[in-house]
Amino acid sequence: MRVIGISPMHDSSVAIVHNGNLEYFCKEERLTRKKRDHYPFQSLEKAFKESKGKIDYAVISSPVKTDPFNDYLESYLNKKLNKQVIRLCDHHHLTHASLCFYNSGFNEALSVIIDRNGSYHSRIRESETIFNCSYPNTFETLYKSFWLDKIGVNEDLQNFQKVKEVCKDFDCKIVAESTMNITKVYETATVLIGEHPLENGKTMGLAAYGKKSKQNNLFINGIPNTNLFITNNDFNQTVLQKSHTNKLTKNLRKSNYKFYADYAYHVQKQTQEQVLQLVKKYVDKTKQTNVCISGGYGLNVVTNEYLVKMLPEVNFYFEPLADDSGNSIGAAMYVYRQLTNDTKINKLQNTFFNNVKHKISVNGKKTNTDEIARLLKKQKIVAVFNGKAEGGPRALGNRSILFDPTNKNAKEIVNRVKKREWYRPFAASILKENFSEFFLTNGLKESKFMTISFQSKTSEIPGVVHVDNSCRVQTVTKDIPHLYNLLKDFEKYRNVPVLLNTSFNMAGEALVETVEDAILTFKNTEIDVLWFPEINEILTKEDL
Repeated sequence: MRVIGISPMHDSSVAIVHNGNLEYFCKEERLTRKKRDHYPFQSLEKAFKESKGKIDYAVISSPVKTDPFNDYLESYLNKKLNKQVIRLCDHHHLTHASLCFYNSGFNEALSVIIDRNGSYHSRIRESETIFNCSYPNTFETLYKSFWLDKIGVNEDLQNFQKVKEVCKDFDCKIVAESTMNITKVYETATVLIGEHPLENGKTMGLAAYGKKSKQNNLFINGIPNTNLFITNNDFNQTVLQKSHTNKLTKNLRKSNYKFYADYAYHVQKQTQEQVLQLVKKYVDKTKQTNVCISGGYGLNVVTNEYLVKMLPEVNFYFEPLADDSGNSIGAAMYVYRQLTNDTKINKLQNTFFNNVKHKISVNGKKTNTDEIARLLKKQKIVAVFNGKAEGGPRALGNRSILFDPTNKNAKEIVNRVKKREWYRPFAASILKENFSEFFLTNGLKESKFMTISFQSKTSEIPGVVHVDNSCRVQTVTKDIPHLYNLLKDFEKYRNVPVLLNTSFNMAGEALVETVEDAILTFKNTEIDVLWFPEINEILTKEDL
């Protein structure tokens, strides 16, 4: 059975699941080069062209039920497939939960979804949801919170009725008391520094420069303190602390960052504590020690480290496609299991599944991993183009930029080349067998998908260790042979089996998808070498 899933809205994507396995995936921005593209036209057309057989069902996963684009999609799919289209537009968190549970490898688990904007129901919107999941297709809702459009006598009555209507089929704990949620509280620090509300990764990097200071309690008894914040009535607009409205900046410098870093630190600490308490409560209540984390906040690697450290008895799975880009897969997986009752477990092995493999013909110079290692030793910046691109936001070796982590100025050098903010850190790729030698692993054996940060145990790799001694880590095995062999060779020259690894793109741009994208980015930047491991060739600026 083939099911095609379509996720419109921001970070739109299309997926095809065949007999429980992912057969096709494409994130629209990789084709259009428009960051967070909402409308997956090209991905959908490509999906139909590249499908390996007849598509039996189609499902739309959108957080907004009444969006006219969903009507267009349904009409288009009806004509294309001559079949009724399934809509999961009231179940945004369910598609997040489906993806992380079926990818986790657990046969039963809690799925904890921490999201900015879940499904929109008139005057309320999903915030956090906890599901008790088991094979083949059980997703029991244990907890569900909503944020409200407004608070007041009339608004409270309308919201209460809407909550009752939405939750009439759920026997679970319901919370709807604030115009905020965990992710929106975090977003107030992101907006304060002039960034788009979805760019919370920048706040996470800035928070490490902050210190504990006297600040308002952002939560009261686990509920965001609505009275502190000001928001636009449009549910997709930005929010701020009322006292910060005259402090907005888009020019964060080393001379003025302290106030903003301290607030980012405050937001990071208070939100991660709320997540911990929520997870702990339901682990204790259900005695379930397998926990999957997804939703946009699930990409917060600092909180993920905190959870692992504070709940050592819990087996965590952090979904690498935790943002909305993975919901096309989650929706298709959910429908497939509902229709088939298939109990086969397909644990996620890698994220190298965006679009299709590309034919490479560049007439470059022949090379090998030893030569690449020597170039890195000479402080060359090396970009990698290999096979299928990573489906998620984290580069794991197929669309990466690599640099020597022993260079104490590595962050400044690579941030300048990528045109990124000065305060943003870089991740490390390390041989799995050396993981515990360089990092405090909190009992973990691996970190395949760069979804967790770890404290460094060494001063040998300053280029990838942040100001708070943390590092987002990818552990590498022979499953990624070109990166594994390169790390082995680099260790011979620098005595560390570690490389700085960041995504192959410039700031504000989508990850490169095609050979043409890679060459164009290489040509227009200060990257020194473009490496194609599949054909053992490199391009230098002299070859252009």
